[in-house]
Amino acid sequence: MIKELFTQATQGRYRILHLTWFAFFLTFVVWFNFPPFATTIVQEFGLTPAQAGTIGLCNVALTVPARIVIGMLLDKYGPRLTYSVLLIYAAVPCLIFATAPAEGGFNQLVVGRLLMGIVGAGFVIGIRMTAEWFPPKDVGTAEGIYGGWGNFGSAFSAFTMVVIAMGLSFLPGSFQFPESQTFDVLGIAFSSDVLNWRAAIAGSGIIAALYGVFYYFNVADTPPGKVYVKPKSARGIEVTTVRDFWFLMVMNIPLTAILMVLVWRLQKVAFLSTGAMYIGWIALLGLYAFQSYNCWVVNKDLLSGRKQYTAEDRYRFKQVAILELTYIVNFGSELAVVTMLPAFFEGTFSLPKAIAGMIAASYAFMNLASRPGGGIISDSVGSRKWTMTVLLFGMGIGYLLFGMVNSSWPLIGAVLLVMLCSFFVQAAEGATFALVPLVKPRITGQVAGNVGAYGNVGAIAYLTILLLLTQAFVPAGEGVDPALVAAGTARANAAFFQVLGVAGLIVAFLCAFFLDEPKNSFADAHEGEEFTTAPATSRASQSVLN
Repeated sequence: MIKELFTQATQGRYRILHLTWFAFFLTFVVWFNFPPFATTIVQEFGLTPAQAGTIGLCNVALTVPARIVIGMLLDKYGPRLTYSVLLIYAAVPCLIFATAPAEGGFNQLVVGRLLMGIVGAGFVIGIRMTAEWFPPKDVGTAEGIYGGWGNFGSAFSAFTMVVIAMGLSFLPGSFQFPESQTFDVLGIAFSSDVLNWRAAIAGSGIIAALYGVFYYFNVADTPPGKVYVKPKSARGIEVTTVRDFWFLMVMNIPLTAILMVLVWRLQKVAFLSTGAMYIGWIALLGLYAFQSYNCWVVNKDLLSGRKQYTAEDRYRFKQVAILELTYIVNFGSELAVVTMLPAFFEGTFSLPKAIAGMIAASYAFMNLASRPGGGIISDSVGSRKWTMTVLLFGMGIGYLLFGMVNSSWPLIGAVLLVMLCSFFVQAAEGATFALVPLVKPRITGQVAGNVGAYGNVGAIAYLTILLLLTQAFVPAGEGVDPALVAAGTARANAAFFQVLGVAGLIVAFLCAFFLDEPKNSFADAHEGEEFTTAPATSRASQSVLN
């Protein structure tokens, strides 16, 4: 398949894969277009550290519920329309954020980043699109390429947005800085007169919107002649046993709980009052009740005994639950580690910020090969279950080893360990989504949405743990001995990596003993796949014919 990926890049399913991973790539470029300009924006708006942290939290706040909702819409309307609309929508939060006035614009920045979190849910859509076009025997490789190459959008944004902003410095009017300031790129001081961050952020959204239109007219939901199978309702996940319904109710709790943690953290940085925090918590409990009601509506015939599924039509919800846990420990840890790794290298090895950032970026760069590698391994070794188990085990050991890194280590050794650890993390992500489309094809969107949401749950949980560890080990206040601060930070970082490692090993154990190998793991067609005898006639379908 790898050879055909390049030799047949403009034909059939390979064309769909390339168009779809690039759609994902653009959503991540847009979603991560704030961090490259964070320091400059903080200076221009005069933001406090608490306000800057609030913007970062807002960027991920809505991604958890958005991935679930988009998974539902995806199953109902198909990936072609859903992805196109999301890409077009991406221009809205970009323009809101880019046009915030320098004086009193903090609330507009917050609104822009809150709405931006929805764009971060785009990953889910391509999972089903890819699964529709590739058979089970190749789905791991295809999903790995989709996820790995698309995920590279975050690293691309980090390395190129500043350069793009400098190139757009000649745009006139309100898209220029009101006054000159300075910023640092790779240790070189530049004036803000040559950094047009507003045009760069707005432009990334506009490019995504234009691609959304292009995407709509150049893809189809399924290959010609294949029926797009929808669930009977997209209001909630369909389960096939009463026991699984209650299991679903339990597994929905962390999705609400982590949003309550986010609200608590917003109160801690003084963005919300205590009363507003309680109101937010009540609203989230109401959201959980509403979500539970929708799941009951979808499954009420099963719960009342009026409906029973045949053995061939059943699936075990524990498959979904375990995949949710795998994504907590792999993708959740990746997001958390990418966030703290620059500061880790800067503090541990006394590196300049730019050099520490470049080393830390190697973690994200590994996605180009690691995530597809996980999918390829899953397709090749004959057992998706044991691929998942071994990769998680390697990830857990890698994090435990990284917890031992300190200033006495050679820098090259630490960098190599980062790259090795990131391979296992991202390969495990690829192996996770080699399994997701095989659970139950007609609800792949909702399964992908829930699994993807759990990745964000993991990121928020891990970063909250890091915050609590830092508060516990690092002395605060004026006049504190810097040596004590450094020692406390090292202890907090070591404990953080130990948490990641132990969590990875626990989930590896669960996979070994409770994850089932899908019945059709390496088949030529997905379970229950239906084809019509008449050729597809839509314009989009005709455009992807070989």
